[in-house]
Amino acid sequence: MISINKPIKDIKCADQGRVPDEVYASVEPVVIRGLVADWPLVKMGQKSFRDAGDYLKGFYQNLPVAASIGDPDIDGRIFYNEDFSGFNFRSVKADLHQLLDKIYQSADDQNPETVYMASTMVDRWFPKFRDKHRLSIDPNNPLVSIWLGNRTRIAAHYDLPDNIACCAVGRRRFTLFPPDQLANLYPGPIDWAPGGQSISLVDFENPDFEKFPNFQKALESAQTATLEPGDGLFIPSMWWHHVEGLDPLNILINYWWRQSPSYMDSPANVLMYGLMSIRDLPAEQKQAWRDIFDYYIFDADSDAHSHIPEQAKGSLGSIDENLNRKIRSLLMKKINR
Repeated sequence: MISINKPIKDIKCADQGRVPDEVYASVEPVVIRGLVADWPLVKMGQKSFRDAGDYLKGFYQNLPVAASIGDPDIDGRIFYNEDFSGFNFRSVKADLHQLLDKIYQSADDQNPETVYMASTMVDRWFPKFRDKHRLSIDPNNPLVSIWLGNRTRIAAHYDLPDNIACCAVGRRRFTLFPPDQLANLYPGPIDWAPGGQSISLVDFENPDFEKFPNFQKALESAQTATLEPGDGLFIPSMWWHHVEGLDPLNILINYWWRQSPSYMDSPANVLMYGLMSIRDLPAEQKQAWRDIFDYYIFDADSDAHSHIPEQAKGSLGSIDENLNRKIRSLLMKKINR
């Protein structure tokens, strides 16, 4: 197991159920102790994990959920199989009652089957949950998901949205890295991954420093915290996070939002197109395109194109929903020609 000495910044919540204003201005992760300590689900979990699971069943709409089931020998690690021809778990559609009962039955096992339900939309599968479990958050309409499982290990990955993760039942250990540690975390395939998002190939439980020597450098920037039930964690956009469920039943509710308008496309699509059109160009051409991207995107500011008349700027104008739609249409025509 890795050793990390730097804790994630820790603040106490002065007003339960309300994210402190200082969190939104933070460019680093922040633990918010007691953020949702008054939630009924949290209080049920303090009685027992079975009470918490049974309480959650009361909100369930009996729609099948997507789940991952892994043999005991994967030791909770949701990952690829040995030759990367698939994954080390089975993807199933299941009834939540069955998943929870499976977790209950193996709770005392030293090495149980892995049971994991990843991001599941609260408003569709548990539509009345938010009425009883409120969180005041800005913006007012985040995407809310629930994650559930037994003792699991979710490989380090990043997400585009900002994220408030609320630990409702069981303890969770988070290990975070800033975005600039990308290369030192040895990301895997970007076309397919256990959760759809590229993950670090390093096993944090038993890191192979001969195979992944630069992971030592990543650890110098790592931050960690263990969330108790009722705690929240702010994970800024693009920060890598490795997540471990430490108890027989772990339930987490997270709130996702983007700081950019909803009509903006995902930068990941630009990456895929860049792989296809730029990566394998001759070196001098790649450098030319690096300069072009710097000029038009990374170093651009409000004055970058002031020498062009406003009515002639076209795609270089201020992006709003209408211009976004025009650029998308133009791009689709170019791709499909």
